[in-house]
Amino acid sequence: MSETGILGIFQSHAFLAALSQRHLLTLASGVKPFTAAKGDFLAKEGETAKSFFLLQEGHVAIDIHRPAKVVATIHTTGPGEVIGWSWIVPGYRWQFDCRALENVKGLVFDATWLREKCEQDHELGYHLLKQLVTVIASRLVATREQLLDVTE
Repeated sequence: MSETGILGIFQSHAFLAALSQRHLLTLASGVKPFTAAKGDFLAKEGETAKSFFLLQEGHVAIDIHRPAKVVATIHTTGPGEVIGWSWIVPGYRWQFDCRALENVKGLVFDATWLREKCEQDHELGYHLLKQLVTVIASRLVATREQLLDVTE
């Protein structure tokens, strides 16, 4: 995929929409397309968080393990959303399983590369961190609402 094509995707992706052209070009230099088939795991709880995903097509379940190894889906992401915040939290371990519910396509960043870019350019890092906090907060609210539905 060309940098021009990636820039178009970046500019239309809500997570990256507010980035400057300079930051978009920086990120375009380190991103790769990815695909996952239905049932594939993008991440497994407890494993090293090596990637950060921008979803373009398909849906991914974010699952937790409950007692007796029962899996519960706490959120489902889709096109225009992101998978992963564990890459930026020291310890860098996935907190959830992320499983493709259907064929998925998107863009993926290497977590080490992305952390290095954030350290080199604090403005870029600050923007990504603000966006990730927004994602985390919205998922926390959704999880809270889901728990309230279960306990009623």
